[in-house]
Amino acid sequence: MLLTEFNSSTRDDAVGVVKPALDIPRWYDAIVDARPYASVDALATAAMEAAAPLSEAELDGALAHHPRIGERATGDSAEAAHARSEQSGVDAAAADALAAGNRAYEERFDRVFLVRAAGRSADDILALLQQRLGNTPEQELAVVDQQLREIAALRLAGAIETEGARA
Repeated sequence: MLLTEFNSSTRDDAVGVVKPALDIPRWYDAIVDARPYASVDALATAAMEAAAPLSEAELDGALAHHPRIGERATGDSAEAAHARSEQSGVDAAAADALAAGNRAYEERFDRVFLVRAAGRSADDILALLQQRLGNTPEQELAVVDQQLREIAALRLAGAIETEGARA
């Protein structure tokens, strides 16, 4: 969708574009209600700042849609397609180490490990996972909030184009 189309679309249509990026009503309502945006960068910035901070319940609800790092999402939903694309840099050779790291993380924090995987190798992700295991639960909550926002901003930037971006 072009940015001009997003800016002028009905509220329901705009929610339909934004919701797959991060399915938290308070978040996507803030994004949609702040239209129009001058650029996709302005939209991405708004995505990083909207509804801050997210509550622990909102974060836990959003994490329910994210597969474990290293596990390939199945299905044909937009969420599964995003996850497969974002984790394309994670190779099968790292599967055992990631599975062990995921288990350790889940035992420590009682939630799935979330990291912006796009553009990161399995080694990068493993290093981040090990580092984050040293966080307090409060510190980790803030990191998860930030990671969700980064993922959402990337997804929105991929879903909304500026004029001239289409060839």
